[in-house]
Amino acid sequence: MTKFEVADSELIAQYKQGNEYAFEVLVNRYKNRIFTTINLIVKDDSVAEDLLQETFIKAIDTINSGKYNEEGKFLPWISRIGYNMAIDYFRKQKRYPKVVIEDNVKMFNTLSFSEESIEETRIKNETYAKLKELIQQLPPAQREVLTMRHYMKMSFQEIAEATNVSINTALGRMRYALINLRKQMKKSNVSYEKANQIF
Repeated sequence: MTKFEVADSELIAQYKQGNEYAFEVLVNRYKNRIFTTINLIVKDDSVAEDLLQETFIKAIDTINSGKYNEEGKFLPWISRIGYNMAIDYFRKQKRYPKVVIEDNVKMFNTLSFSEESIEETRIKNETYAKLKELIQQLPPAQREVLTMRHYMKMSFQEIAEATNVSINTALGRMRYALINLRKQMKKSNVSYEKANQIF
């Protein structure tokens, strides 16, 4: 990310005017995040790849039909499409979705270390790995809301709807997730400042 990066809204406007490359930029910007969002639920790389393609196809159809809400932010919007694709997949499979961070999932795989020193990169990678381990230890409901809020950028209203609870319950789970995570970080000597950079 740089201060000269073209805004999502501008890229969408360019795409609507016929610039196919503009949407390709959006795909490259967010495909890793959306893939991880989907894979956190389906836990199958090949299925996640298929659903990722379907997610962007649905996004294109929505934009081309004029139904895309310009007031909404693109990342939360397309994350929600991907999330719904994963949930629909589970319904078809007659299984219940659980957001679980597996060992091979790069929870924070969108970081760019290109301008950092080797030492800074090593420290951040170690913090990243430890955070993932600590998040895995949270109670499932807390882990789920933390993932949705910090990684999928979902609002608490969206989280409440997705998990079939009240907003107050979603807020409570988030509060306890952060309290528990900070306690574990302190015990494990994980820098809160470094963790904030990752989030």
